[in-house]
Amino acid sequence: MPDSMPPRQNVTLHPTVAAIADEMRAWRHHLHAHPETAFEEHQTAAFVAEKLASFGIPVATGIGRTGVVGTIQGRRTASDAAPARSIALRADMDALHVTELNQFAHRSQNPGRMHACGHDGHTTMLLGAARVLAADPDFAGTVHVIFQPAEENEGGGRAMVEDGLFDRFPADMVFGMHNWPGLAVGHMAMAAGPMMAGFDIFEIVVRGRGCHAAMPDLGHDAVTATAHLVAQLQSIPGRSINPLASAVVSVTQIHGGDTWNVIPEEMVIRGTTRSFSPDVQAMIEARLASIAEHTAAAHGCTASLRYERRYPATVNTAPETARADAAAMLVVGDAAIDRNPVPSMASEDFAFMLHQRPGAYVWLGNGPTDGGCLLHNPAYDFNDDAAPIGASYWVRLVETVLGG
Repeated sequence: MPDSMPPRQNVTLHPTVAAIADEMRAWRHHLHAHPETAFEEHQTAAFVAEKLASFGIPVATGIGRTGVVGTIQGRRTASDAAPARSIALRADMDALHVTELNQFAHRSQNPGRMHACGHDGHTTMLLGAARVLAADPDFAGTVHVIFQPAEENEGGGRAMVEDGLFDRFPADMVFGMHNWPGLAVGHMAMAAGPMMAGFDIFEIVVRGRGCHAAMPDLGHDAVTATAHLVAQLQSIPGRSINPLASAVVSVTQIHGGDTWNVIPEEMVIRGTTRSFSPDVQAMIEARLASIAEHTAAAHGCTASLRYERRYPATVNTAPETARADAAAMLVVGDAAIDRNPVPSMASEDFAFMLHQRPGAYVWLGNGPTDGGCLLHNPAYDFNDDAAPIGASYWVRLVETVLGG
């Protein structure tokens, strides 16, 4: 999607959301200053639960370990022509193991932890929407507001699903949202089909025969085998995958050796892969195993692969994407919606919820990327101007789906 998209001036905020914008900003700054990482979101979950309860919303805690769910019942009566529905809205709560470089007043107070992906903003937007919906539940049906832990790497979405999320809180459809740096504030992006890639990890252990560094002919050099293997792995996206498909294989760690004059017995390579298709995912895994085995053998070494499938691709269903689009138009207008965004090779464990229920995941403009305002960057900060827009979208989505 273009970074040059101009700011949108004629956003139509929900009036009640607009009235609590300053309060939402204070919530967001509190959350940003007190980041907690995967499955450690105890204070964050308590903050969310306290706010929901203060809005008069029944709250359940401890779902998927540290997840929170609030339930809002509409006051309208369903009819035969428009039977009652239930929908779920999801925000993630966790932070990252990043040391913050920002120096503003609401910077992280927890060393080595930071809201570097905007989950503080996501939580704030859904809290704001919950407050507005609870105060005036002018709809027929049920809304579950899901505050999910551990989106970053640890699969909190899967943990909530496996803990009976949709058994305890039935939903006909589920919706998610993420801020998007580089997309102007007041703009949104969405499409039916893939939005975010699947995420897997791998570990390859290369074993040779260690020896004195001055006598390499007496050993089998696992270091040299590893160097060749890292280069060969990059042939997978370029030579094993259909050029019209998408795939990423990235080596992110290499470990081995303890001193200068010993060729080590063993080397470890770790990394991640990304894809949108289960067939591509299977091909990547097979090629990793084959290339590792044969490259190691060429150097008199052996190699073993551990491949772990982490997050599936995040794939929107068409009817729910149309509903999300209709709600977004009420807030940002037709011209400010990118309906053909390039899917991201980053991943999202909201995919586990989409595997259980139809739904849609959308991107919300966070503004320019100046000054390191990039996801997972130590200088990132969620744009407070986007929060009332996102909260207004949530409220309009409920009204669109449940007949507000």
